Amino acid sequence: MTSSALVPSNPEPGAERIAEVSRNTAETRISVRVNLDGTGAAHLHTGIGFFDHMLDQIARHGLIDMDVDCDGDLHIDGHHTVEDVGITLGQAFARAVGDKKGIRRYGHAYVPLDEALSRVVVDFSGRPGLHLHIPFTAASIGGFDTQLTYEFFQGFVNHAGVTLHIDNLKGINAHHQCETVFKAFARALRDALARDPRAAGVIPSTKGSL
Repeated sequence: MTSSALVPSNPEPGAERIAEVSRNTAETRISVRVNLDGTGAAHLHTGIGFFDHMLDQIARHGLIDMDVDCDGDLHIDGHHTVEDVGITLGQAFARAVGDKKGIRRYGHAYVPLDEALSRVVVDFSGRPGLHLHIPFTAASIGGFDTQLTYEFFQGFVNHAGVTLHIDNLKGINAHHQCETVFKAFARALRDALARDPRAAGVIPSTKGSL
């Protein structure tokens, strides 16, 4: 059984884009708050240290204020926690961005970290789609199962309604591979969510809706 609470958001031009979402199931209890026009402040508690570190990259490099609190069934493993945080964060982004008037819509970034290099491209299209290629060189990083990177982003795109392409182009150290992905994701989000002063009040689509 799943329960959720959404704070409606359809921001006026120039208004802060803020949303709060709670999601409670038999496996996880999650509350998320995002401010897409923040400064990168984050308060994170998922019970998985490395995952918190990756979420912090999204906040810091995306200039998104983010509060994430998750009480999950970590006595089993981290799967439900990571996936459900992705779902809830996606819901919060969808609410905060509202009708998408005036945003740039598309964003992309290349981010290096020593020997690692990743590219992320995002489209706030309203159509969920994930294309991910990360040839991780290790199965886990500090207790974080690297397979769960896919689960996080799949949950996010399904509920944020975005198309997301993620490619780790180079990397030997798995920590560096993962961190470049999350940092590039943050920078791509920052680009896509930026308000375009030349298109204020306009939905960036020939269809007239996204």
